[in-house]
Amino acid sequence: MLNLFISPGACAMASHIALEEAGVEHQTTVIDLRQGQQKTPEYLAVNPAGVTPALKTDQGVITQNAAILAWVAQTWPDKKLAPVDDAFEFARFNAFNGFLASSLHPAMGRLLFSRPPLEGEVRDQAMELVLAKLQLVEDHLLKGPWVFGAAYTLSDGYLSVFTRWARQAGFLDAGRFPKLSGHLDAVQARPAVVRMLAAEGLSAV
Repeated sequence: MLNLFISPGACAMASHIALEEAGVEHQTTVIDLRQGQQKTPEYLAVNPAGVTPALKTDQGVITQNAAILAWVAQTWPDKKLAPVDDAFEFARFNAFNGFLASSLHPAMGRLLFSRPPLEGEVRDQAMELVLAKLQLVEDHLLKGPWVFGAAYTLSDGYLSVFTRWARQAGFLDAGRFPKLSGHLDAVQARPAVVRMLAAEGLSAV
């Protein structure tokens, strides 16, 4: 059985959503990042990078949300979770997920999770960067109602991780980001996402 290593509320929600959307049997193993469980020898044997997510499959372990989403979409193409039959559109899917992984996530992670917390001008600059990246998605990358238009893909679940963080932190202003705000609401209403949230002991925000 597939085993997804997660930390509730962290970015591994994207991979958890993917498995729920695909409707495949899986189990989850919680890694408590605050307690440092990602640094234990047991978990480092699974993912030497010491981060979540990590997905154990019959073939081995896959890490990184973007890679797991692509694998899920290609393994269950009948679920129509990404345009896997069109090389160009699948490249666009991977490009968007790459932007989330390499650009939006690091910026938000630095702003929200730096220890000690950012303060003063440094925090202001970090906030400005995050808001600029969210504005890029709002104005150019989110076609509406879903990321790529009419069809939901796993990119939508991935994006919702970061808009959820932004709403929890109080800066997903519905006036400034109406598309992103509506998108988050729509994603959180999906049955697969409702199941994911319940499994992680979370609720919609």
